[in-house]
Amino acid sequence: ITTFGVGELSALNAIAGSYSEYVPVVHIVGQPHTASQRDGMLLHHTLGNGDFNVFANMSAGISCGVAKLNDAREAATYIDDAIRECWIRSRPVYITLPTDIVDQKVEGARLKNPIDLTRPPNDPEKEDYVVDVVLRYLKNAKKPVILVDACAIRHRVLDEVQDLVAASGLPTFVAPMGKGAVDETQPNFGGVYAGDGSNPGVREVVESSDLILSIGAIKSDFNTAGFTYRIGQLNTIDFHSTFVRVRYSEYPNINMKGVLRKVIQRMGKLNPDPAPPVSNTVPNEERNSSQTIITHDWLWPTVGQWLQENDIIITETGTANFGVWQTRFPKGVTAISQVLWGSIGYSVGACQGAALAVKDQGKDRRTILFVGDGSLQFTVQEISTMLRRGLTPIM
Repeated sequence: ITTFGVGELSALNAIAGSYSEYVPVVHIVGQPHTASQRDGMLLHHTLGNGDFNVFANMSAGISCGVAKLNDAREAATYIDDAIRECWIRSRPVYITLPTDIVDQKVEGARLKNPIDLTRPPNDPEKEDYVVDVVLRYLKNAKKPVILVDACAIRHRVLDEVQDLVAASGLPTFVAPMGKGAVDETQPNFGGVYAGDGSNPGVREVVESSDLILSIGAIKSDFNTAGFTYRIGQLNTIDFHSTFVRVRYSEYPNINMKGVLRKVIQRMGKLNPDPAPPVSNTVPNEERNSSQTIITHDWLWPTVGQWLQENDIIITETGTANFGVWQTRFPKGVTAISQVLWGSIGYSVGACQGAALAVKDQGKDRRTILFVGDGSLQFTVQEISTMLRRGLTPIM
């Protein structure tokens, strides 16, 4: 919730980051009286030109929906539609609330029925056809692997992903933005694939695969270690929230959730190769070194040994974002980072939000933040919020 103009402009960076990273946010903006807007009055927090739509127009490009509540008779419908779009598309929406609309009465009958947040089901015939195509390639593959990325998290197919990983036994990897999407205690978990930035042995296995089941990929520069992915489309099946692409054939208006579930049900027994071993063991050269300098090769496996089940790990853009690739998470760990947008200082506010969510849920989970001193200074004031709310993250 922000004020008109100055407040919402301060939040634009965060909203843009949420848009790029597929994070659902409902942004509510207080606005001047509708009569003031209609008359183009020169009010404070405006540009002095009588244009009260300029800020909403700015936000339209980084929102999947804009709802202007200028008429109380339409307000309830607009609010429900905005919330639904936010959830289904997993991106921010922008809602304006003029001062005179705040006190208006609206029809309350809608509150008796929950908002329908279910995604429209796939066309059954089309879905079955796509599943058959996927299974045909999967059955014929000699060295198939699974690669999971951020949109599997954002578009809520983690149940399907976990079931696919467990049932198939296929070597399974995550992209940096997908860290935490897979139960890393599974024996077929092979680590992080990020092109040339991959963990030892990972790049060789993934890039030699003849079929990659790529789930929710976001192939940005940081997520691919400078676009050093060497995965041919001819060997890839891409699963997304609005389409499935099998090699070079794209099937639009197909959500991956239904397709993945049917693939799991129908694939039968596979005979996969083992995944490369991943552990939090400190390399021998680090264990036996006489140097007292703390290296990344020593630090991150050691951090991995310290982590506990169900921890929430927040890593800041830069060193921590990349370093955490070297850890193998315990079961139930949630990873939070901003690999694509990469706005430094983001992680401190994210830490406050995560810790508050844990407290609200009454859960017994540690919230752990890794942040550099420069990034911390951008949003250090959030530590005061943590103190005021009685939060106890490890920073």
